[in-house]
Amino acid sequence: MSPAHRATKAPPCAAGPVESTGSAADFLPARRTLPMLRRAAKACHGCELYACGTQTVFGEGPGKATVMLVGEQPGDQEDRAGRPFVGPSGALLDRAIEATSIARDDVYVTNAVKHFKWNPAPRGKRRIHKAPTWREVRACRPWLEAEIDVVQPELIVALGATAAKSLLGPEFRVSTQRGKANKLDSGITVVATVHPSAVLRAPSGEREAAEREFFRDVKKALARV
Repeated sequence: MSPAHRATKAPPCAAGPVESTGSAADFLPARRTLPMLRRAAKACHGCELYACGTQTVFGEGPGKATVMLVGEQPGDQEDRAGRPFVGPSGALLDRAIEATSIARDDVYVTNAVKHFKWNPAPRGKRRIHKAPTWREVRACRPWLEAEIDVVQPELIVALGATAAKSLLGPEFRVSTQRGKANKLDSGITVVATVHPSAVLRAPSGEREAAEREFFRDVKKALARV
């Protein structure tokens, strides 16, 4: 079998029990700035996904930002680069932001889960995205809460179901509440839409309409600030 068709090995987190504390809260630094949080997150063993991803992928953006965008988890390219939204989903998100009055460099971007969860492809070396469980989302939530506390955004756009549920609870449904304004206890407005990867996965005959709707969601949400 050629190297190109050799199956990628299963990630360590799928091979059996991995030692974790059950919550990222055990790794939060006493003093919290974005650089301090980013450094501390590198050592996080709050859930077993630390053994699955190549590295922690923390958020990026200004220390104080009016808008925060929250996705699900890093993908394959983000995991390798150590940066959020650098793959095809990130390129689509960049285009959506550029169509608004908000500058991309003024937006803070992050994910609800900071490690890449994946399964090996049946053939070849691809790593296939696997959605995090609610337990994994909950374990990672202290990092997201700390980012929100430091960045102090006026608006958070939740990209996809995982991000929306992390922020608004497990009963939240993007399918029925897409584009609607919600308030956190802190008073921050949260608006949910689909993840850009869902747009990229749309059938070819539906892709253009899905992209227009996603752009409209982002533009409408960012018009609130």
